[in-house]
Amino acid sequence: MAEAHQAVAFQFTITPEGIDLRLSYQALSQIYLSGLRSWKKRISRMRNRVIKGVYPASPSSWLFVVIAILATMYMRSDPSMGLIAKIQEHLPVSLSLSVQGQTMLSVLVFSTLLWLSLILTLRFCLKLLLSYHRWMFEQHGHISTTTKVWVTLVRLLSGRKPLLYSYQTSLPCLPVPPIKDTLERYLESVRPLLSGPGFQRMTVLAAQFENSLGNRLQRYLKLKALWATNYVSDWWEEYIYLRGRGPIMVNSNYYGMDFLYVTPTPIQAARAGNTITALLLYRRKVNSEQLTPVSTVIPLCAAQCERMFNTTRTPGEETDVLQHWQDSEFVAVYHRGRYFRLWVYKAGRLLSPREIEYQIQRILDDPSPPGPGEDRLGALTAGDRVPWCAVRKQHFSSGVNKRSLDCIERAAFFVTLDDEEQGMMGEDPVGNLDRYAKSLLHGKCYDRWFDKSFSVVVYKNGKNGLNAEHSWADAPTVAHLWEFTLATDAFQLGYTEDGHCKGEVERSLPPPQRLTWDIPVEVRVSISLSVAQALADDVDCHVFPFRDFGKGRIKKLKISPDAFIQLALQLAYYRDRKTFCLTYEASMTRLFREGRTETVRSCSNEGCAFVKASLPHCARLFRLAAEKHQNLYRLAMTGSGIDRHLFCLYVVSKYLGVESPFLTEVLSEPWRLSTSQTPVQQLELFDMKNHPDFISLGGGFGPVADDGYGVSYIIVGEDMINYHVSCKHSFSETDSHRFGAQISRALLDLLSVLTPAKSENSQAQDKKQQ
Repeated sequence: MAEAHQAVAFQFTITPEGIDLRLSYQALSQIYLSGLRSWKKRISRMRNRVIKGVYPASPSSWLFVVIAILATMYMRSDPSMGLIAKIQEHLPVSLSLSVQGQTMLSVLVFSTLLWLSLILTLRFCLKLLLSYHRWMFEQHGHISTTTKVWVTLVRLLSGRKPLLYSYQTSLPCLPVPPIKDTLERYLESVRPLLSGPGFQRMTVLAAQFENSLGNRLQRYLKLKALWATNYVSDWWEEYIYLRGRGPIMVNSNYYGMDFLYVTPTPIQAARAGNTITALLLYRRKVNSEQLTPVSTVIPLCAAQCERMFNTTRTPGEETDVLQHWQDSEFVAVYHRGRYFRLWVYKAGRLLSPREIEYQIQRILDDPSPPGPGEDRLGALTAGDRVPWCAVRKQHFSSGVNKRSLDCIERAAFFVTLDDEEQGMMGEDPVGNLDRYAKSLLHGKCYDRWFDKSFSVVVYKNGKNGLNAEHSWADAPTVAHLWEFTLATDAFQLGYTEDGHCKGEVERSLPPPQRLTWDIPVEVRVSISLSVAQALADDVDCHVFPFRDFGKGRIKKLKISPDAFIQLALQLAYYRDRKTFCLTYEASMTRLFREGRTETVRSCSNEGCAFVKASLPHCARLFRLAAEKHQNLYRLAMTGSGIDRHLFCLYVVSKYLGVESPFLTEVLSEPWRLSTSQTPVQQLELFDMKNHPDFISLGGGFGPVADDGYGVSYIIVGEDMINYHVSCKHSFSETDSHRFGAQISRALLDLLSVLTPAKSENSQAQDKKQQ
C-alpha cells in the first residue's frame, strides 16, 4: 500500500496561525526502507554492468596490470616503449602535481588503456572460439584433437564464474547462409512430399528465384546482418507474433503443468504462497544475474530472460507492442470475477511464504461480488486483437479503468485462483489429465490474462500450472523458470505438517487492494466470448505418460533419443493419415546472440524410406534416418537452417515491393505436424532416485494447422516420456487420442525392430571373438 503510506506520511493544514504540519514516522520509515531497497538494486545493477563490461577479465585484473607496469618501471624498464613518456608530455601542466605524480598518472592512464585492450582481445578470442561448431558434428567418443584443444581454450578464457549476461557480447552473430545451400536443402526437404511433376515445378521455381530476385534479396539481408545483432529475431518477433491479429489464446500461448503424481499441499492459498515466493526468488536471481548461464558445451544466449517479469503485450491496430517495466512490487490476482493487487514487499522486504498465503486466503474469503462487466473482462485478451485495441483506447486510457489496467499490466506476473480441481485424479485419470491441459491452455477464456508474459494458475485442490505468452521468449526459457519454481516450492520452501507455508505472519499487513472498474454498458456488450469460446471448444487435447521405456533404453541402442522419438512420430503419422506431411520440430539458435528458434524439417527422404521399408531392412534404414535427423538438427542449431533464412528473404521482398512465386509458395505451406521437445535443464534440482514421484508433466500447445497435430514431449529421467497431443474437433480426420495411441504403438515397434538387430550383431561379434 505504498500510495496509502505516502498519503498519510505528510499531512498539513493552513490555519490563521500558519501551517500545521504533521508527520507519520511509521510511514516515513517504510518509505525510507523501500527507497533503500531501490538504491541497493541500482547499485547492484551498476556493479553487474562493470563485471559484465570487463568479462572475461575481472575488475581486479586492472590492479594487477597497474602493479605489473609499476614493477617494470621500478626495475628501470619501459614496457610501454616510450608511450608513458608521450602521455606525460600531453598531460596538462599543474603546479600542484609533481614530476613523480605526473609519471604515476601517466602509468595509470597507460595501464588502463593496456587493460582495456587486453579485454577487447580476450573478448574477440572468446567470440572466435564460440563460433566454432564442428564439435557438434563429431561422433560421440571420437573427438578430434582440434576440438580437444578448443575445449581447453574455452575453459581457460571463461574459467571465472560468469554472471547471467556475461557472455552476451562474446556470442557470435547468426550468419546468413549461402542462398544456394538453403535452396538445395529446401528442395531435399520437400522431395518426399511432392510428386514427380510437382517436385520438378518446385525445382524450376527455386532456380528462377536464385538466378533473379534471390541474390538481390540476399544482399540486403547480408547488409542487415552486418548492422543488426541478429538478422532474424526482431522480424520474427514482429511478423510472426506481434502482427498477428487473431487470438493469441490457443494459437500462440502455451502451457506448463505441475508434478504428475504429487501435489505438495491440498491447500490452495498455501500452494499459491510458495509458488509466488519461488517465482519472486527466481526474479531476484535474474535481476542480480546470479543464475548460471545455461550451456550445452558452450553458453547459450540469455537475452530472453530480460523480459520474463513485469512484462505485458499491449494490443495495437496493426501490431502489438511488448512493454517491460524495470521492477514491480506487486502481482495481479484474479478470483471469481474480481481483480486484486497483492503487494509482495513491505518496506523493502519480500513477504514470507506464510504471509503471502495469509494474503491469498484473504482474497479467497472476500465475499464481495464482481462489478458490472468485471468478471468477463479477461475475455478481451482472448479474442481478436483489433477489437481489444479499440476498446482499450476508448475506455481504458484514462480514469479508474486505466489505473486498474495499469495494475494488471505492470504487475510482476498474473495469478489466477481457479475454483476448479484439476490433475490426474479420480476414476478417470486419463480424461482428467486432458481436461487439466485444456484448462491451462484456455481456461474459461476470461479467467486468464493472456497478454501477460505468463499467468500462474493455482487450483482449488492445490494443483498449479502456467500459461505463457509466446512473443517475448520461447518455451525453454519458461521451462527453466518453471523447473526452478516447482523444485523450490517442494524441496526448499516446503510446508508444515498441516499443509501450510512455513514462516511467521505479520497480522498488521494491509489487505490486498481490490481493483475497481467503471465499465460502460456498450463495453459489457462488446465483451464477446463467441470467438474465443469457439476456438477453445474446438481444441482436442490428450496428455499421456509413456512408461514402457525412456531415454535410458534408447541410449543403450546408441541412438539419439530425440531422433528416435521424431522417427516414431513419422511412423505414427503415416499410419494415422496414410501419407507423409511437412513436419516442424523446434530447434534453438541460442548459440548465437539474441538467437531464438529454427525449424528442423523432420520428414526426410531417409525417414520416409524407413517407414515404407519391409522388416528385414528396417534396422539399417532406421539408423540412416536417425543420423540424417541428427545432422539436420545440428545444421539448424549452427545457423544453417532453411526456414528462418527464407522467411527473412520474404520480409525483404515485401519491403522492396516485389513478388516471388517461390517464396510465396514456401511460406504458405502448412505444418500439419508441429512438434517440440520441452528440455529438462536443471537436473541438479530434482533427485529422481530418491524422489521418483516428483516427475514433471512438461507442457504443450495448440495445433498449428487446422487439419494437423501439435505434439510436445518431455523426456523425464531414464524411463518415461510425457506427451501432449492437440488437434481440432472441426477436422474429422484428426483425433488426439487416436494419434496418441499410434505414437505409443510406434515407439514399441521401433524398439522391437532395433532390439533383435542388436542381439544378432552381438551374437556375430561373439562368434568372431570365439
